[in-house]
Amino acid sequence: MAGQSSYSRLAGDDEAAMISGSEDYDTKKLRLLGYRPQLKRNLSLLSNFSVSFSIVSVLTGITTLYGTGLEFGGPATMVYGWPIAGTFTVIVGLAMAEICSAYPTSGGLYFWSAKLCSERRGPFASWLTGWFNIVGQWAVTTSVDYSLAQLIQVIILLSTGGANGGGYLASKYVVIAFHAAILLSHAIINSLPISWLSFFGQFAAAWNMLGVFVLMIAVPTVATERASAKFVFTHFNTDNSAGIHSSLYIFVLGLLMSQYTLTGYDASAHMTEETKNADRNGPIGIISAIGISIVVGWGYILGITFAVKDIPSLLSPDNDAGGYAIAQVFYQAFKSRYGSGVGGIVCLGIVAVAIYFCGMSSVTSNSRMAYAFSRDGAMPLSSVWHKVNKHEVPINAVWLSAFISLCMALPSLGSLVAFQAMVSIATIGLYIAYALPIFFRVTLARKHFVPGPFNLGRYGVVVGWVAVLWVATITVLFSLPVTYPVTKDTLNYTPVAVGGLFILVLSSWIFSARHWFKGPVTNLGG
Repeated sequence: MAGQSSYSRLAGDDEAAMISGSEDYDTKKLRLLGYRPQLKRNLSLLSNFSVSFSIVSVLTGITTLYGTGLEFGGPATMVYGWPIAGTFTVIVGLAMAEICSAYPTSGGLYFWSAKLCSERRGPFASWLTGWFNIVGQWAVTTSVDYSLAQLIQVIILLSTGGANGGGYLASKYVVIAFHAAILLSHAIINSLPISWLSFFGQFAAAWNMLGVFVLMIAVPTVATERASAKFVFTHFNTDNSAGIHSSLYIFVLGLLMSQYTLTGYDASAHMTEETKNADRNGPIGIISAIGISIVVGWGYILGITFAVKDIPSLLSPDNDAGGYAIAQVFYQAFKSRYGSGVGGIVCLGIVAVAIYFCGMSSVTSNSRMAYAFSRDGAMPLSSVWHKVNKHEVPINAVWLSAFISLCMALPSLGSLVAFQAMVSIATIGLYIAYALPIFFRVTLARKHFVPGPFNLGRYGVVVGWVAVLWVATITVLFSLPVTYPVTKDTLNYTPVAVGGLFILVLSSWIFSARHWFKGPVTNLGG
């Protein structure tokens, strides 16, 4: 692989002797990988990190699935499940960061798969990885923005008196309208120059960080009744409405909250063509986003759980928040002390802003992936989606991503079960895309992989195998039934959704793409 060798020689030179100016160095590296720059390279390490940190957004994931954590294992599952999932996520992130350092392009995962496989296998590996990655990303945006729409519904409900006080509960049509409005605003913001997105991204990262500390301190401090340390660190809730009694099974299902939250950090890779010193800052952005999220997320879980006393009442659909567990925690904490839950509603507002920025950053990442994938001719109407405007923003890819995320939410109007099956791709589908290039790196490319400045040395293969095995494990675990007895309304449709995506991608390859898709295509002649 001549391109790899040339890149390796450049990456291995002394920094002072390379090229004057980091932008020139980044440009040459990108050209060695087959592309001429089309996006403005204005992002610093902080900006790159901020995009991934905002997408991981512990306030988003933990808040959205806190009820799942309470139901399946409760405090013990969340307190110990979070660092377990976090440790393995760091391992996956390290394996990805090493490959990102070798191939810093917007295509990210699918480009890596192509380069890590042989010339014959590369196009199929790229096709499979790319479609799992982009559909998984669209599903992330769908689930994040729909979660925000649901939270707005709960905020309105509590602000108008709560479920027990005649509060207004928005219909599913109003919720989907909220979702559409949120996506519209995200598309507008992502149409702005990258300098604006950099500012919003850094603001979002700061908001997430400060928001966690405010909530983890304020909520348990205000609560008139607090849980004991023994309850927080040892209580294991086996009382659930799912008909599941195996402690191990319950613990496994409770891990979903942690693993769903710790996704989306591939954004740092997709932003590398807009990041200075990309072969170093891209990988560092991935690892730092995961590491800091684990620390602040664990603090958030601990702080909020100290305000939990009666788990069944928090999960009951008859409470003021209509069964939205963490909203009830916030609302009840302030209401019990001040006689009014307004403070709890303000706390939910802090979370809502964090989720909003999470969705915004997710659209940013989606659009860069769509831009790169279409640049290589992998998408229908590719020539349309990789166009950039005068601000060097892939404007059509931005609006495409927002539109598809809206369409993916529409099944919620017919069935929440169907909708949940679709967004399950956000966790499992995305992690499969993460694992594929790592798998190719430790198998087909084990002997010829040429690392970049960020590398794991002799531990790279071991770390890669652990990462692949973890993804295989969670793919199986999160495909298991979550309710017994299993019926058409309680079936876990995750394997159906992910399997359906695989069949579609494989069929499109066999009947069409294998005849014309050749993997990443250089644009140096353009």
